[in-house]
Amino acid sequence: MASSCPIVDIHTHMYPPSYIKLLSSRTTVPYIHQPSESKADPRLIILASDDDPSRPRSSRGRPVDSSYSSFDQKRRFMKAHSIACSVISLANPWLDFLDPASALSTAQQINNDLEQACAESNSAPDSDGQKLYAFGCLPLSAQLSDIISEIHRLKSLRHIKGVIMGTTGLGAGLDDPSLEDVYAALSSTSTIVFLHPHYGLPDGAFGGPEILAKSGHVLPLALGFPLETTIAVTRMYLSSVFDRHPNLQFLLAHSGGTLPFLAGRIESCVAHEREFVVNGGQKHGPQRSIWDVLQTNIYLDAVIYGQPGLNAATEAAGSVDRVMFGTDHPFFPPLRTEKDGQWLSVESNKGAIDRCFSQNEDARRKILGGNAIRVLDLDL
Repeated sequence: MASSCPIVDIHTHMYPPSYIKLLSSRTTVPYIHQPSESKADPRLIILASDDDPSRPRSSRGRPVDSSYSSFDQKRRFMKAHSIACSVISLANPWLDFLDPASALSTAQQINNDLEQACAESNSAPDSDGQKLYAFGCLPLSAQLSDIISEIHRLKSLRHIKGVIMGTTGLGAGLDDPSLEDVYAALSSTSTIVFLHPHYGLPDGAFGGPEILAKSGHVLPLALGFPLETTIAVTRMYLSSVFDRHPNLQFLLAHSGGTLPFLAGRIESCVAHEREFVVNGGQKHGPQRSIWDVLQTNIYLDAVIYGQPGLNAATEAAGSVDRVMFGTDHPFFPPLRTEKDGQWLSVESNKGAIDRCFSQNEDARRKILGGNAIRVLDLDL
C-alpha cells in the first residue's frame, strides 16, 4: 500500500529491561518465570486464572521472547511493515500492582528508561529515519500527590507523548471520585491517556474454567477485552467525568471496544433512565450526548482487523481525524513464517483501512500517520 505520509503505529508494546527485571523478581501475579531449560523462553503470568498451581510454571501464562524487550527487533518489525514511527507503551499490567512506597520511584525509572531508549534509537546511525516515542506509565498505587507530580514531570521528557492507563484506575474503576485530581492534572497538562484493558470479564461470563480450557484465550481476548473497555468508559460517562473535565483526552485501544456499535443504545437507555430524570424532566445524569463525548474527548485506534468494525469506529468518532493506526505488536505473532516477514494481524488492520477508503487517499494518510503526527506532536 503506497502512502505519501509516514506510517505511525500508536498501539505497540514494549517491556523495557527494567520492567522485565521487576517482574522477574516477583513470585506472585504478575511475574515472569525463568525456565531452567536454557533455550526456553521466559513465561509471563499476568492473570490469576493463568497461575494454575496444577500446571508447572514453565507452561503457565504466555512465552515472552526477546521481541517484547528488544528495541532492535522493534525496528526490524517496523522496517518489515514500512512503519516510520512507533509510540511504544508498557503492556498490561503496567504498575498497578506496586507497593505504594516504591511506585513513584519505579515509574520514574521506567519512564526515564523509555525516554533514553527512544532518544538513543532516534539518533542511532543505523536508524534509517525510524523514530520511537512512548506513552509513559503512572504510579497509580502511590499517593495522589505522587501521581500528579509524575504527570507534570512527564511533560518535560521530549519523547513521552502521553500516558497509558488500565481500566481499574486507582483500583475502583475510572468513575472513582478519587481520580478527580488526576483527571484535572491530565487536562491541565493536555496529557492524552491511552486506555488499555487488562482483566477482561469474569471467567463465569464465558462459561467458567472448563469452557475457557477448551477455547484458550479466544473468548477473553476477542470479547472480554473490548467489553472491559466499553464498560469502563461508559461508567465514566454515566458519572459525568467528561462533563466535569471537558478537555480530558482519551485514546481507546481496540477501536473503543464495542462503544462504536453500542453508543446509540447507551444514549437511548440514558434518555429513558428514570434515575436520571426528576422534577419534570430536570436531568441530573450525564449532561452531554455520548456522541459529543466520542467526537470531542475520545480518539480510537484502528486495531479492529476488519472493514465493518473500522467503518463503525470512524462513524462513531465523527471523522477520520480521530482514528489512528496501530498493530498491537508483539502480540498476535504469526504462527508460521509469513511471506517477507509480514504479520497477518498487522496486514489485517492495514487492509481494512485500504478497503474502507479505497477512493479516499487523504483519509488513508490521516489514519495511517497524519492524525498521530498532529495529535501527539511527533517530529517526523
